Amino acid sequence: MSRDTILIVEDERAVARGLQYGLEREGFAVLLAETGSQALSLVERRSPELILLDIRLPDISGFDVCRRLRASGHRMPVLMLTALDEELDRVLGLELGADDYIVKPYSLREVVSRVRAQLRRAYGDLAMRPMRSRLQVGDLELDLDRLQVLKPSGTVTLTPLEFRLLHTLASEAGRPVSRERLIEAVWGYSADLGNERTVDAHVRHLRQKLEDNPADPRRLVTVRGVGYQLEL
Repeated sequence: MSRDTILIVEDERAVARGLQYGLEREGFAVLLAETGSQALSLVERRSPELILLDIRLPDISGFDVCRRLRASGHRMPVLMLTALDEELDRVLGLELGADDYIVKPYSLREVVSRVRAQLRRAYGDLAMRPMRSRLQVGDLELDLDRLQVLKPSGTVTLTPLEFRLLHTLASEAGRPVSRERLIEAVWGYSADLGNERTVDAHVRHLRQKLEDNPADPRRLVTVRGVGYQLEL
């Protein structure tokens, strides 16, 4: 049974306790925080493997929590908990560095499935060192050990999800990769309309880090009607 630690950041105690009970039953260790400030403190002291983060918190928002985590170099997966009618909020959360989102109301089975998929990809797949530790695509060099990208202007550090996305595209460099294939390879579940928007948000985030002019991308380009392509 896994003993990965999950931090639940949720101010509704009944919701938080329900998630805690379900995750502990699946073998996870669970930390609880009711505010964003508590969450940031717990991350520094306990270093959880994954965070379930509600957007609406009583002190600082989940957006601010996510922003501060990424700015301070924390790269553990972050799954945002959002309401059904908060689509713009979900996109903003992804732009700020969240890995995925779960829409309320959700089933415990869905939460556990998403959590396991993120943990497997962040600490399982990437923890297995490949035979090639570096991959060159055009003027980008992917360091598969450090999850970094070297480009002419310097080194870029990516989150595990961003690196998985880029690595998937780099493995098919010069060929278009559909959003559906990216979802299955990077997130680990079947595609639907909402998940395709998740891909688009993360591609925009990658472009901010990789492109000289993100508004006019030359490395990571859109293939209309298909998906995206990393140029050689």
